Amino acid sequence: MAKGDIQTAPGTGLVGKLTPDQKVLLKQMWAEILHIADGNTGALETVPVAAAPAAGADKAKKGGWFGGKGAETTAVAVPATKVNVADIGIDVKELRTALWNNILGDHPDSLLLRFLRARKWNVTNGVTMILKAFKWRLEDDIEEVKSKSEDELDAKYRGFRLQMEMGKSFVHGTDKLGRPVVYINVRMHKPSEQDPKALEKFTIYVMEVGRLMIQPPVETACLVFDMTGFSLANMDYNFVKFLVQCFEAYYPESLGVLVIHKAPFVFWGVWKIIEGWLDPVVASKIKFTRNDKELTEVIDANHLPNKYDGGKDKFTYKYTPVVSGENDRFKDVETKTRLLDEWKGILWKFEAVTKEWIQVGGKNASGRSEDEIEAERLSLANELRVAYFKVDPYIRARNLYHRGEQPVLQADGTSVWTYSN
Repeated sequence: MAKGDIQTAPGTGLVGKLTPDQKVLLKQMWAEILHIADGNTGALETVPVAAAPAAGADKAKKGGWFGGKGAETTAVAVPATKVNVADIGIDVKELRTALWNNILGDHPDSLLLRFLRARKWNVTNGVTMILKAFKWRLEDDIEEVKSKSEDELDAKYRGFRLQMEMGKSFVHGTDKLGRPVVYINVRMHKPSEQDPKALEKFTIYVMEVGRLMIQPPVETACLVFDMTGFSLANMDYNFVKFLVQCFEAYYPESLGVLVIHKAPFVFWGVWKIIEGWLDPVVASKIKFTRNDKELTEVIDANHLPNKYDGGKDKFTYKYTPVVSGENDRFKDVETKTRLLDEWKGILWKFEAVTKEWIQVGGKNASGRSEDEIEAERLSLANELRVAYFKVDPYIRARNLYHRGEQPVLQADGTSVWTYSN
């Protein structure tokens, strides 16, 4: 097996579902990211990680990989990947901020694994890809979409709020695999009605809001491009390119299925152009539905709005405007500072334990086993999620899905969908 170049076996590659080889590569990626985040721009010459058990090892010595009562293995120095931070152009002083602002309430491993899977477990490519994504997030100020209200964003980007008011795109319910469903009504799009940057910011808004609705163990979303009434006047090639780039480079492994629904004849000429831009992995997730009945193969009828034939959910999208005072907690600097400090304290512990986990082999210097260290990492990841959602309303503006009599997004980070059947 070439270093850093293994394929994901069925049912593995996600948090808690790694093969021994995949775990080694995840450790290597963590080692390099933390090395850079600690202010090092030079190459990490070796990464001391615990090696996977050799094939055919004594099966009588069970008890988990490295830990507990199993056969002990020794930490080895794995040759480092060659990531040129200078070529990427990211400021290493901002890397740790970009990392944790991107993790939010997820298990920290989840983010790194998305980029590893996207690059077929090649660590060099995975680290390079994630650093480029962090650079984009910093340069395009992705935090602005999270920290400003829709009214503030609309004042800066002409037509931002219009996207929501007209219902061009919204999230509602889950599909048969528990993935949140993003509906895009293509016929409502007219390229000249908003500044291109406003559309980009709205797209990022939907991406970031959608991430909050992806509930573990689900890791991806379902997109429905409703092509009903589509004409060439609705076509926006620049936006399509931006959306493709988002899924391929900035939010990899976030797309579960992309449904192109009721595409008219005129669309097929457009599709021949778009298809050439797609990465094969993204292209493989596209499904065409010719009628509403086929849509119920992806989304349960009880979750599907009844505007679609066969849908039973009496749901009609309506935009709920910004509520006066909904972000007043931003002004409570004392509480915000305290909660931020609590969250940061846990993430520093998580990083410290992760460094210990990277190097453990059987037993480490403190006598702790792999299993014991992994149990602490999991506990800290759970604490991080709780701490993040405590501070969230003090640093993140409330959005459409926090509002109304039956809000979708709950204070603890869970999502509750209401269906009217």
